[in-house]
Amino acid sequence: MYRDRIDAARRLAEAMAHLRGAHPLVLAIPRGGVPMGRIIADALEGELDVVLVRKIGAPGNPEFAIGAVSEDGSVHLEEEAALCRDDWLAREVARQRELIDERRRRYTPVRSPIDPTGRVVVVVDDGSATGATMAAALATLRQRDPARLIAAIGVAPPDTLARLGALADEVICPEAPHHFRAVGQFFATFDQVEDDEVVRLLGGAT
Repeated sequence: MYRDRIDAARRLAEAMAHLRGAHPLVLAIPRGGVPMGRIIADALEGELDVVLVRKIGAPGNPEFAIGAVSEDGSVHLEEEAALCRDDWLAREVARQRELIDERRRRYTPVRSPIDPTGRVVVVVDDGSATGATMAAALATLRQRDPARLIAAIGVAPPDTLARLGALADEVICPEAPHHFRAVGQFFATFDQVEDDEVVRLLGGAT
């Protein structure tokens, strides 16, 4: 459905052209959301930062999210998490929190995260299967009192979008296929985004 993340970002930016002039704060979910966030922020004349949330993957199937951890330390669990051992889950949550702290130090070492309070905030990701990571990001940001909270996703199944609609003021997703296995199946090119690229994009280079 998309050539690559650039293609997806341009389509999302077109769908959000009405935000130009509102100086939106575009918060990308690393790492795949960051190249898209850079394009969207530039197109909408906004600012770019990251919102740090980490998916908790199911044992034996790490791509399937059973929850997520947010930068503020909060944990959001799906129903499937009840099937996991408590000790395993506690270790996984601790590991993801350490990774979040490490990423913040690496990504924005000389400044604090940009405050979303009172801003039009756009949360960007390349795609979402269960919605767990995006839901955690939205729930965390809602507590910071943004003026408007928008979820912008390249691709997600309809049931995920319906769930996210209860957490965001607006959900924008150009592609919502019913048959959904993984985000990468909807991109002709879906290369891994490296940390060095994230740091470069957050620095404003394109």
